[in-house]
Amino acid sequence: MPGYVGFANLPNQVHRKSVKKGFEFTLMVVGESGLGKTTLVNSIFLTNLYPNRKVPDAADKIEQTLSIETSTVEIEERGVKLRLTVVDTPGFGDSIKNTDCFKSIIGYIDCQFEKYLTDESGLNRRNIVDNRVHCCFYFINPACHGLKMLDIAFMKAVHHKVNIVPVIAKADTLTKAECLRLKKRVLAEIEQHGIQMYTLPDCDEDEDDDYKEQCAQLKAAVPFAVVGSTQVIEVRGRKVRGRMYPWGVVEVENPEHSDFIKLRTMLITHMQDLQEVTQEIHYENFRSEKLAESGGTAIRKLRLNRGSVDIEDGKLSDKEKELAEKEAELKKMQQMLSKMQAQMQMTKTVGSSRPPLPGNLANSSGAPPLPTSPPATNGRASRSHNS
Repeated sequence: MPGYVGFANLPNQVHRKSVKKGFEFTLMVVGESGLGKTTLVNSIFLTNLYPNRKVPDAADKIEQTLSIETSTVEIEERGVKLRLTVVDTPGFGDSIKNTDCFKSIIGYIDCQFEKYLTDESGLNRRNIVDNRVHCCFYFINPACHGLKMLDIAFMKAVHHKVNIVPVIAKADTLTKAECLRLKKRVLAEIEQHGIQMYTLPDCDEDEDDDYKEQCAQLKAAVPFAVVGSTQVIEVRGRKVRGRMYPWGVVEVENPEHSDFIKLRTMLITHMQDLQEVTQEIHYENFRSEKLAESGGTAIRKLRLNRGSVDIEDGKLSDKEKELAEKEAELKKMQQMLSKMQAQMQMTKTVGSSRPPLPGNLANSSGAPPLPTSPPATNGRASRSHNS
């Protein structure tokens, strides 16, 4: 066999298998309407996820409620296939009263965890489709001087279920000084309310200096102030993606204008880490809670009343009822066995201690009395039995 043969080729085997199978990633974007969520996602992956999407006008937004829209696209780059699913939440924060408007988002995240748990517990676990939400871009309105109550309530409700990455939308409406102040304010409020964001993993000591510098820049850029655009503009003889204003052009991929490059780099280079955090932390927490609930329900609902089991209908499932009845029957059998053993012990004790025979007295020396001969009747000796 040509080439090197040894266990050092194991990474190549894993690489070939992973490339052949492909990768799956689910990204959720949450924020108010008009902050450029769809435009940013299209700019990151250079694709059009919603070709036939209709933008609602002001009259349609009055009756619009929060809905969940998913779009899946197959992306291939240098032979590597990625199945990207983008979950959009149109109508978020558009109502006058937004109390608990994000319950459907939490329900969607839990539903995907439930489906994965069901598939993982089934017979065929080889071709499981992973639709769990691995990352959530939460868009912050740049017009507000910090986080709103809706932003805080949503992130506190889902920060233990999904990896949250805060994003300041439409950063071209802020000056550099205003952008820095808003970043500090957002980070301070996130820490004040105990919200857990997705943090980049620490670099190992044997990593390259360039990679360490890149990770340090990405950590310092949180929350990312971005500008999205799919329009190509020619500036000084070169074509760039950006937005044209009367005073100039804002380039999307210019680090001096926005953190778009840093956000895209963070998402692409740490995509595997986002999946691992979802699997090892968020999904395991959900799985342990479900197993604890299903395991303690029968014991919690079981009540013993005069040796019989009293089960509240409608609160226990059929399997739990059957389990409770079997436990009660087993307890009855144990009680019956204990009674039988006690009766046998009592009978054995009574049989071993006999009362003295009538007419026989113990002698003075304490010796047992001698048996007396019964009177003969008709020449035959009769025997009497004393119980």
